[in-house]
Amino acid sequence: MRILILLAALTACAPVPPAETPAETPAPGNCSAGAANGLVGKPYSAEAAEKARRATGSGTVRVIRPGMAVTMDYRIDRLNVDLDEKDIVTRVHCG
Repeated sequence: MRILILLAALTACAPVPPAETPAETPAPGNCSAGAANGLVGKPYSAEAAEKARRATGSGTVRVIRPGMAVTMDYRIDRLNVDLDEKDIVTRVHCG
């Protein structure tokens, strides 16, 4: 009986492992473009871009169309979605 009480006391003092987070979930505020690679080759939609933004952990999405002027600043929290003339996604990248 004493052994059971001792075992119960030791088990109660054991450290609790931290909750696991999925490996594909990026840190908030950082962009992880790999999570949005599924967009490449598909027609662009605002809904798909928002889903990709959440999946990549990005704060914003910038859609880049052919010939469009864009700034050269690098933002770690921005997902860029490059489109072709038919609004098909050709590339996703952070910056």
